[in-house]
Amino acid sequence: MNRAPSGASQPDPGPAPGGQRRRADNSRDGARPAPARQTPPRIAAARPGAPRQAYAAIDLGTNNCRLLIARPAGDGFVVVDAFSRVVRLGEGLAQTGRLSDQAMERALNALRVCADKLKRRNVHLARSVATEACRRASNGPAFIERVRAETGIRLDIISAREEARLAVLGCHILLEPGPGPALVFDIGGGSTELVLVETIPGSDAPPLIRDWVSVPWGVVSLTETCVGEGQDEQARIDRYAEMRGRVDASFADFARRIEPFRTMAAQSEPGGPLRLLGTSGTVTTLASVHLDLPQYDRSAVDGVIVPAKSMHGITTRLSTMALARRRELPCIGRERADLVVAGCAILESILELWPAQHLGVADRGIREGILRSLIGTDDTMPAPTASNSAGNMEKRR
Repeated sequence: MNRAPSGASQPDPGPAPGGQRRRADNSRDGARPAPARQTPPRIAAARPGAPRQAYAAIDLGTNNCRLLIARPAGDGFVVVDAFSRVVRLGEGLAQTGRLSDQAMERALNALRVCADKLKRRNVHLARSVATEACRRASNGPAFIERVRAETGIRLDIISAREEARLAVLGCHILLEPGPGPALVFDIGGGSTELVLVETIPGSDAPPLIRDWVSVPWGVVSLTETCVGEGQDEQARIDRYAEMRGRVDASFADFARRIEPFRTMAAQSEPGGPLRLLGTSGTVTTLASVHLDLPQYDRSAVDGVIVPAKSMHGITTRLSTMALARRRELPCIGRERADLVVAGCAILESILELWPAQHLGVADRGIREGILRSLIGTDDTMPAPTASNSAGNMEKRR
């Protein structure tokens, strides 16, 4: 964690400790659906006399570089600045095992923007993390040192375990209420984390973590490992089947371990639904397609609940669609058109592993988890218990 100098940039309403859970039961097919109520997440009221220090979280992933700056307010925080840029740091990593010069330069340019924002805001404490691309790359540590020397940002290459914990800590408030275990997942650029959690009845505290897994398939790594897109529909179908096979195989051991919990969740009450929450560019993008948004709108997407059947329909349609057509779709565009199919494959495997009727969508995750840890609100770091929790998770092998 880094102490940072003080200092203003355009504010972002950003996530607060609360959030709305809204159902969006209309599919995109046919008539344009009525989108979910576009109410922004609750912004906590500032405490009288509260400190004005700002806290910052940077998440350098395989595909994106993201920054969030917030100030304490009430029992949570208010976001005062944010930044996100697609940098594709992991581009080519699957083939070479190294971060390319071009990818590192893109990431450095984004981190220079972050460093400038940290200097111009009254940042009291910051934590900056790097994930799968830097974990896997042979030159990852050297790149981290270069970032420190050129920007002053000290990136911490976190473990997959810590990545999963922070993701749950940042988005668990959006889990649908209900008894029994639930599944939270984060589809990244270079890896995907699945976390089996059990919420504490009547509490907004972080859920207990019963099991977890991280697999080396994210939208970038899976796209680059499988053969290039074919020119006809059958070739695209075959490529998608290869993606699904790789992901299913990587989930197999975890699927066997959580089978008793899945049965327990399904039988927790008559007709009791399985609960599922996803945080990633994949689920927010597909939720935007479901809502038929003309452009991405965080206030419409964060906290929305989408029927799993609708998500299956969207993934089937996108997986057979030509790249040029995907580029024309709002909320996908050129930046995500080549990667979204891999995201669809990972999501479909998750929907089969944990066959919930609805999927909760979170446009929040690691950065929010970092901020909650930094600010130190009571419900982010519960006392250790006999079971794992989002604030105290033991390492699995």
